[in-house]
Amino acid sequence: MFGAKNQVNTDPKAVEEVLNRGVVEAIDRENLRKELLSGKRLRVKLGIDPTSPHIHLGRSVPLLKLRDFQKLGHLPVVIIGNFTGLVGDTSDKDSERPMLEEKTIAKNQKTYLDQIGRVIDLKNAEVRYNADWLGDLTYREIGEQADQFSLSDFISRDNIKRRLDAGSRVSLREVLYPLMQGYDSIAVDADIELGSTDQRFNLLAGRRLQERFGKKPQNIVMTPLILGTDGRKMSSSWGNTIILDDSADEMFGKVMRLEDSVIADYLIVCTRLPLKEVEEIKKTLAADGNPKDAKMRLAREIVAMYHGKEAAEKSENQFTEVFSKGGLPENIVTINVSDGISVADQVVAIKIVESKSEWRRLQEAGAITDAESGEVFKGGKPEREIVLKIGKRRFVRIVPH
Repeated sequence: MFGAKNQVNTDPKAVEEVLNRGVVEAIDRENLRKELLSGKRLRVKLGIDPTSPHIHLGRSVPLLKLRDFQKLGHLPVVIIGNFTGLVGDTSDKDSERPMLEEKTIAKNQKTYLDQIGRVIDLKNAEVRYNADWLGDLTYREIGEQADQFSLSDFISRDNIKRRLDAGSRVSLREVLYPLMQGYDSIAVDADIELGSTDQRFNLLAGRRLQERFGKKPQNIVMTPLILGTDGRKMSSSWGNTIILDDSADEMFGKVMRLEDSVIADYLIVCTRLPLKEVEEIKKTLAADGNPKDAKMRLAREIVAMYHGKEAAEKSENQFTEVFSKGGLPENIVTINVSDGISVADQVVAIKIVESKSEWRRLQEAGAITDAESGEVFKGGKPEREIVLKIGKRRFVRIVPH
């Protein structure tokens, strides 16, 4: 599955696919191509901050690109940001990100290696924790790093400029994050750093600091952001995620909730279906093909990556049975509702519905029904055990007591 240790594949076609599949921008592309063709084993860095307990498909995009490099024989260097996660990256945020407590970061990162290990081969990778070096820096050292950047460099970034123009607070702490991510590249001797497009400033900071400290500047490979189940950018804070820890059935169902417009992009960046097959699917969709068929293929590919082919086939069969033939899923989540606790609160608490506002919207649209009778559920504590159908694809069993 992965490239043999210390054996680098320099086949030009394989190199070009890694350089192009799902890559929005590469810096410096020509230099990177030359290094990939040289046969030298490169150190490929990817940092992940444990600001949430779960890794979602949006984060899997650069992880899959890391796997691509690993399959060529290069060394993945995974940095768990147990220090940068405390400070918080503002790159993709329209408001100030709060500082997290150490115990929150420690709790969140417990399952990270298990999740990351579903994508890359951790036995042939280097895993580092950036508190090991960032926590020991002195004010003088931080000052030397900060001297490489101007305040205008930072405030000219789109999201920071929008916040300043709107009169929103931008903390000095946020200015430090690019320095920390950049210093990570020095600490691990990165030849290449991967990241999504919103990380551009931070990635370039690594190049600038490496040059300042007399090291060769890293090459950069940027991957796209993807949309979540509600059509907005996939984000843990918005709850519109498909997470690697989802069950096979949950994962399949969430993929089927995606907008049709994202099918091709997901096939390219969230799967490793051969690009020839992706092009055929795109041609079929462009010729008014049924997007449901393409989305079923997408769901099957994604579930198979994280749960295996057998689980993917089972989830597809169940989805077809439930949503095409009007049946019910085999394993419906059951919640017990007593007096004083609303069904809505319970359903939101276990994330079947993302928020109370979504519950209200669905209820107002008559989209929450008794799965057996088809009657619209108006709320309150039911008198008997019922299965609620929420929207088109979600079910929950309510047991009053």
